[in-house]
Amino acid sequence: MSFPLPHVMVIDDDASVRRSVLRLLETEGYAVATFSSAASYLESPAPSSAACVVLDVQMPGMSGVELQQALAERGLGEQIIFVTGHGDVPMCAEAMKNGAVDFLQKPFTEDALLKAVARAIQRATDWQATKVNRERNEVVRKQALASLAKLTPREMEVFRWVISGLLNKQIGAELGTSEKTIKIQRGSITTKLGITAVADMVRLAQQAGIEPARKSELA
Repeated sequence: MSFPLPHVMVIDDDASVRRSVLRLLETEGYAVATFSSAASYLESPAPSSAACVVLDVQMPGMSGVELQQALAERGLGEQIIFVTGHGDVPMCAEAMKNGAVDFLQKPFTEDALLKAVARAIQRATDWQATKVNRERNEVVRKQALASLAKLTPREMEVFRWVISGLLNKQIGAELGTSEKTIKIQRGSITTKLGITAVADMVRLAQQAGIEPARKSELA
């Protein structure tokens, strides 16, 4: 699966830092945008691709740590690399605990920054892929549930016994009815669902999160 080009967002109130990081990252082929404050980043259009944020800890107005909290709340998966000119160990520990990829002390080396950015982009890409898969699975789940909603409660009961692997005669014995009745109900199920193979029914049930019936349910 492919996604739009990952972006690196550089947020620092020091213009010289923004320029130097911008030049370095663009030289390495990254798409880069710079911001002088946390507020200006939040006011900009949200990234539509995997995003790494190189973020200064201490800035006028909203701090880097406060922005980290705000980004976590909006849930777009930006991966943060903190940079600081202050050796604040407790702050570093808190930032890492809250999901930061790295915490670099100014002046940091180009190599250290590039390695951190590569890790952050990979994490952001993985996060985005997981999100897309989650959303796709939710769509499939809703579609499967909509299909199963066509069944009557009794048909759903029979359906759950069918996907447990029992034959019509066995299902009839479990439900206290005749094999002929189960055959009729099973025919109605296949007509409504548009599938006849048990394997397809099992797959549909898995997509919907429906468990097969168990004998203990009738005990």
